Amino acid sequence: MNYVSTRGQTEPVGFREAVMMGLARDGGLLLPENIPDASAELSRWRSLDYRDLAAEVMSLYTDIPGDVTRDLVGKSYTTFDHEEITPVVQLGDVFVLELFHGPTLAFKDVALQYLGHLFELLLSEQDRCLNILAATSGDTGSAAIHGVRGRDRIRIFVMHPHGKISAIQERQMTSVLDSNVFNIAVEGTFDDCQGIMKAIFNDLAFKDEYALGSVNSINWARVLAQIVYYFYAAFRVIDLTSADKVRFSVPTGNFGDILAGYIAARMGLPVGALVLATNENDILSRFFNTGEYSLGTVHATLSPSMDIQVASNFERYLYCRVGQDAAKLRGLMAEFAEKGSLSVAPRSDGSIDNLFCAGTGDRAATLATIKEFHEQHDYLLDPHTAVGVHVGSTHLSDDEPMICLATAHPAKFPEAIEVATGKNIARHPIVDALADLPTRCEVLPAEQADIRDYIQASITQEPTA
Repeated sequence: MNYVSTRGQTEPVGFREAVMMGLARDGGLLLPENIPDASAELSRWRSLDYRDLAAEVMSLYTDIPGDVTRDLVGKSYTTFDHEEITPVVQLGDVFVLELFHGPTLAFKDVALQYLGHLFELLLSEQDRCLNILAATSGDTGSAAIHGVRGRDRIRIFVMHPHGKISAIQERQMTSVLDSNVFNIAVEGTFDDCQGIMKAIFNDLAFKDEYALGSVNSINWARVLAQIVYYFYAAFRVIDLTSADKVRFSVPTGNFGDILAGYIAARMGLPVGALVLATNENDILSRFFNTGEYSLGTVHATLSPSMDIQVASNFERYLYCRVGQDAAKLRGLMAEFAEKGSLSVAPRSDGSIDNLFCAGTGDRAATLATIKEFHEQHDYLLDPHTAVGVHVGSTHLSDDEPMICLATAHPAKFPEAIEVATGKNIARHPIVDALADLPTRCEVLPAEQADIRDYIQASITQEPTA
C-alpha cells in the first residue's frame, strides 16, 4: 500500500514513511492510493473482538507483518478500562458508542495509544529519534502526551490555546512532568496553533534538522486507528437490530473522526448516512448544506474541542470529492488561502454529498440534551457528545439505527454538566486525582518564531536511545 499527497507533488511512499512524515513534504496530507474494498470480509469480521478486528483492518493499510500488528494492538489497549475497548449502549432512539475508556477519557486515546507504540517500533527499526510537534483544541494533547510520555527516542511539544480549553483538559497535559514532555500555552486560538504547526512542518530544512513528526490527525495512522471502531459499532448494532445499514452522528471539529467513518463507508461498511454535528463554529455543517466553506469568527462554546474554523482533515475529503485530482485540489486550497473561502458545486441529485447530513447544536441545545438524557436515561453526555446526539436525533430513520459517537467522558467538563443538570455529578477517579498535582507549562505568543526558538532551545541532547 502506497500513500500519496493530496497536493500531488510528493512521490508515493510506504506506510512506515507516511507515518514518520506526518504532513506530506509538499504541504498536503497523505492518503492511501486506493481504499481497499473489504465487503467480502464483513461477515468474517463481524464475530471478531475489538483487538482482532483492529489487526485485520490495519493490516489492509500497512506493510508491517500481521503478528507485529497484533502485538502493537494488544499493547495499545491494555490501558483501557472496558473489555470491549469501545462499547455500545442503547439509550432510547439512539445507540451511544463510548470512546472514552482510555487513560485520558477521550476518543483520541484509541488512536494515540496505538501511535505511541507504532512510533516506538519504527524508531527502533530505523535507529533514530523523533521530536513531535502537536496542536490541540483540548483532547489530542493529553492523549498524545500519555501515548509517548517517558518513551525512548521521543520528545513531544504540545501547543494549546491559552485559556481556551477546559481546566481539566489543561491539567491533564500540564501535570505530566516527564522530561520528554513540553507544554506550550499559545496566546491565541486553536487555529493559530494549527497554523503555526503547519508552517513549521512546511519549512522542510527545519523539519529535517530537528526530526519533527506529527501526532495530530494530519498523520494517517491516527485516522487508520479510528476506522476500526466504526466497523466494531456497526457490527454490534446490526447484531442487535438486524438492520441492513446504520447511521453515525459525529461531533466534528477538525474532521478527522468523521473522515474515518467516510473511509469505512468507502471500504464497504453499510453506512446509510454520516451526520456531521458542529457547535456554533459551523464552517463544516455550512459546507455540507451549501457547498461553501468560508471562515468565520471562532466562538468559545461548551464544547471547546470543536471550537475550530480551519479543519485540517477536510483537505483529505476535498481531494476525494474532486475525484483525486491533485491539481484541482491545489486550486481550491489556494483559493481558500487567498479569500478565506472556497466552494464546491452540488452533485446531480442536488446534494453536496448524499452520504453526509449536517447540522448544528448550540449552547441551548447542548444543555437541553444533557438534561434530557440524564433525566430520561440516568446517563451523562459530555457537551461534545450532546451536540452529536442533538443533531443525530434530527436525522433518525426507522430502518437505519443511529449510532452517536461519545467522544469524551462527562467528568472532563463538569461545569457544563452542572449547568445542565443543576448537580455536581460528573466525576471520575482519573480526573479527581489531577487536583493536587504540580504542573509545568510555557506561555508563548502566537508567533511561529517564538515556537521555533522554544523548540530549538529545548532540544539540547538526544532522548535516551
